[in-house]
Order: sequence, then structure tokens, then C-alpha cells
Amino acid sequence: MSTVKINVKWGKEVFKDIEVDTSLPPAVLKAQLFSVTNVPTERQKIMVKGQTISDETWGKVSLTNGLTLLMMGSADPVPEMPTEKVKFLEDMTEAQLARHLQHPGGLKNLGNTCYMNATLQCLKGVPELRDAVKQFLPTNISHSGQGAMMIDGTQMVTNALKTTYQQLDVTSEAFMPLTFLATIHREFPRFAEKDDHGHLMQQDANEFWVQLMQVLQMNIPGKKLTSETATSSSADKSFIDQYFGISTRATMKCNEAPEETPTVSDERLLQLSCFISQDVKYLFTGLKNRLEEHITKHSSTLNRDAIFTKTTHISRLPSYLTIQFVRFFYKEKEKINAKILKDVQYSMVLDVFDLCTPELQKRLIPMREKIKAAEDAKLDRERAKKLGEPVTEPKNLTRLPTSFSDDLGSNNSGFYQLNAVLTHKGRSSSSGHYVAWVRRSQNEWLMFDDENVTPVTEEDVLKLSGGGDWHTAYLLIYGPRTIEYEEKSNDGASGEANATAMDTTTSANGART
Repeated sequence: MSTVKINVKWGKEVFKDIEVDTSLPPAVLKAQLFSVTNVPTERQKIMVKGQTISDETWGKVSLTNGLTLLMMGSADPVPEMPTEKVKFLEDMTEAQLARHLQHPGGLKNLGNTCYMNATLQCLKGVPELRDAVKQFLPTNISHSGQGAMMIDGTQMVTNALKTTYQQLDVTSEAFMPLTFLATIHREFPRFAEKDDHGHLMQQDANEFWVQLMQVLQMNIPGKKLTSETATSSSADKSFIDQYFGISTRATMKCNEAPEETPTVSDERLLQLSCFISQDVKYLFTGLKNRLEEHITKHSSTLNRDAIFTKTTHISRLPSYLTIQFVRFFYKEKEKINAKILKDVQYSMVLDVFDLCTPELQKRLIPMREKIKAAEDAKLDRERAKKLGEPVTEPKNLTRLPTSFSDDLGSNNSGFYQLNAVLTHKGRSSSSGHYVAWVRRSQNEWLMFDDENVTPVTEEDVLKLSGGGDWHTAYLLIYGPRTIEYEEKSNDGASGEANATAMDTTTSANGART
């Protein structure tokens, strides 16, 4: 990769030290400039020494360090908050519904960028995150002594992601994420690595997911809590900490010296890991096996190394629980990241109650009892219908909250519903192909294979558990499982909920169904 640092003058502003990969077409530079100026690429006219640079080739222009280019073009206005009230599916006309239910657009592969495309589509399936990104405005803007405007690199990435999601929301056509890819390559050069033939190398989707989540963690502020019981610590969280943050508590006890005081430590994570061993056939088994492990460390009581038992439990559950199947391992002889193809099954609904601390379990029980009442009520009605008995369908349904009132973005029941699956097809993390499978509504899933978007079924998604060379689940995102119920009327009845288990979700394009 041949890179130079140039300056670009636009009106009264000067952008200094812009990194340009001269092996890529000028369209990539225009995409970079769009992310900082908001001037659409089609309006940009870039000149140097009397020559106009085209989109496809640099022509006779030779870029050198410190060279100043002149850019002309007017910027789009900063998007304003929508003035129209949000419309739900039930409020739309047939014509609006037809336009709305068309398949969303895919993302074009720019050369081994399927890992990036699949990750963006999975995260776009989280409506709260998608909306938070689309409301992002750069804040970390500084000016050098020469008057040049400097924008933080991670904010450039976030702004480019915002543009990508905005484009996907207004068209069903495949979108080319040039701006986003250019900012990723500039901020994180390892994702711009090329092979001996000059082609972009395949990257690990989970490594990219972790990097992108860290970027959003720094730049997307948390939502404000309105509850009077809200704690100050929860108010300081970023959006990612609120909706994806996991807290765990680990207790370390010395097996050989029971009298030694156990040590307790807390850790914050953004994803759980499912390690795959010979006895792991199910996702929950892989998660539970990591709760207890034996570690050799120094004992202060024995004054020597001893065996300790480390017991870990979850002390805080997020609205969206991300789980990685640890499928890749390094083969020293072949010097590649080989893949574990073993079939590890997962379900559409996940209950992590047994993975939690006793304190959290106690807090989860009230909502779990309401959900059980809802499910029992639904079963009773179905049973009565089969027997031909009269059934009164519930009215005036109320949706149960999915978060604790003092912890926005948390999970208050321990129940989750599968929201997205990122799969890998191939034998090595440095090769193969990544695809996103995203829930669009309660009974509809879409497969995002780069620019190709195809409807699939729940059965198709559950077949991604592994066992061969077919697409294999690598990253799972579980979302809140919501329940609607009806309170009994105040006519002397007990006030218990006449509940109905009606799972609802928010579609991948933002509509409530």
C-alpha cells in the first residue's frame, strides 16, 4: 500500500494530513472528504495545478506528501430531527405498507469486505442502536494554529456509519459503503492489509465487531434516565454500555487453603464466549462450562503456587446479549487459524437465569413470574379452543417492560429472543465468506449476503449450528423477548394479569410489528 499525506483546501477551511492510498481510485478520497465535509461525492470537484481529478484514475497527477488540493462543492445541510410522527405498520395505508415492506438494501462487496458487511447488517437489526447512530453529530472538532479543521478519527468512522445506515434506509438497492471502508482503513490500517497480488485480505468478523463496538462506545452517548430511582453510575454509561454491556462477578477460592480469604473481582464485557469442547453440544452448555475453572496462582497463605477455583456469574444483563462461538484456533504447523466445525445447537429463545448471581436472580424473579402467567394464560386459551369451549380473547394489552426502571438498556427477566446470526463459511478465518441473518419481524428473517437480500425461515436459521462446510454460526445477537398482557378489571377480582404471551419485536427497518 502506497500512502501519502496531503492537504485539501475547501473554501476557508483546510484539512491537513489526509492519508491517501494512491493504489485506490480517487473515488475513495472523495468518500473520505464526504465524511468530513458532508459534500456529496458527485458534487465534489478536486483540482491540483490546473488539472481536475476524475473518479476512476489519477491521470497525470502525482500525489506527494504535503501537496495541497483544491476542492469545490456545496455541502448537504445537517439533517434535522423528523417533524412527522413515527408511523407504525397498523397506521399505514396499503400503498405505504407496500413501499415499507420491500426488502432493505444490501451492501456491495468491495473486495473481501463481507466480514464488514455482515457485521453492519447484524448491528442494523438492533433498532435502538441504528437510531442512536443516525442521530450522531461530531463533537470532537479542533482547529490547528493554521486554521485547519481536525476531526477525531473514531468520530469519522461513526459519521460514516451514520451515512451508510441513512442510505440503506432510503433505498432497496445495494449500497456501496466506500466512505465507511475508507475511514476504517485510515483509522485501523490492519483492516487494509493486502495480499501479494494487491487484493484486500479477508478479516475476522469478530475482531471487526469488537473494534467497531469500541468506536461506538466512545462516541454514542447513553440515553438519559427519567426514573427517580436511577443511579448516577448508570447515567454515566455510553449507549453501548447500556444496551450491550455485561457485568460479571468472579470469586477466587484456594482449594488447598480453605481458610484463605476468597478474592472477588468485577469485570465488564461486551460479549460472552462459548468455548467448544468435545462435550459441548449446545450453546448453553458452552456458556455454563466457563462459569467454573481451575487456575494455578500464588497463594499468600501457603506462600507457593496452588490450585484455585474461579467461579464467575453475571451480575448485569443487557438488552442485547452478544455471544461468540470460539471456532477459530491457531495451527502452529500450518500457520493458519483453523476452524472447529462441530455442531453446537442454539434456540430461538435463550434463558440465562442460571448464569446469574443470586442477587440478580432475585431481581429477575418478579418479571419471570409475570411472563410465566402470560404463557400459562395463552396455553389455557389454546386448550379451551381445542375442546370447543368459549374463549374470551384479551383486550387492552399492555407491553411488559424489558428493562429495570433504574437501569435503561438492561434485561429484567433473563429471557432473550434470537435477533441476528453472523455466519462463516469456510475452513479458516483468513478465507471463506461471512453472511448476516437478521430477524425482520416476529416470523420473518432476511439473509444479507453482501448485496443479495433473501427471505429465509426460522428453520433455515436454526440449521446454521455447524457440523460441515455450510454456513456456521460464529456470532449471535439475542434481543429482548417482549410480552403483552391484560390487567383484570377492578370488579373485585384479584388484580392478577390475564396475560397473553404475544412475542413482539421491532423489524430490521424500524417498524413495530
